[in-house]
Amino acid sequence: MTPVLQTKYVFTITARIGQVTSAGEIGTGVRRIIPITGGEVKGPGLDGAGIWGNVCAFGADFQIIRPNELIELEAKYAFETEDGAIVYVENRGIRFGPVELLQKLKRGEPVDPALIYFRTTPRFETGHEKYRWLMQHLFVASAARHADRVVVDVHVVL
Repeated sequence: MTPVLQTKYVFTITARIGQVTSAGEIGTGVRRIIPITGGEVKGPGLDGAGIWGNVCAFGADFQIIRPNELIELEAKYAFETEDGAIVYVENRGIRFGPVELLQKLKRGEPVDPALIYFRTTPRFETGHEKYRWLMQHLFVASAARHADRVVVDVHVVL
């Protein structure tokens, strides 16, 4: 018998974002680049010992908006834990919902996050021994886009 999949909440990444830059229509959709300007990481971690830190003020979310408004996301950035470890994050996912609500988000207007499907699969890299478990597990996340930030609730797959 195979193990049953379960998830457990481990931390929340709040990434502040800057102004959107667009490379325009690239043949498969509209390419957008959204800078990540800072933020924070907070949560209980895998063992309850906790993870707290700051999102580094470099990195970006590289998006393609498909003709049907399905948004493919690929964010790359890092965070520094309170004890000095640097953790690289590569977070891929999709955001989809009613066209009128997605257009409101594009304009920076508030939208109830429950009305938008926004899921990601973050991957982590670090050389710090204390956080090696981030490289030894798979993660899924539920996210919400706000005018000035993205909030990502990260869950480990057990």
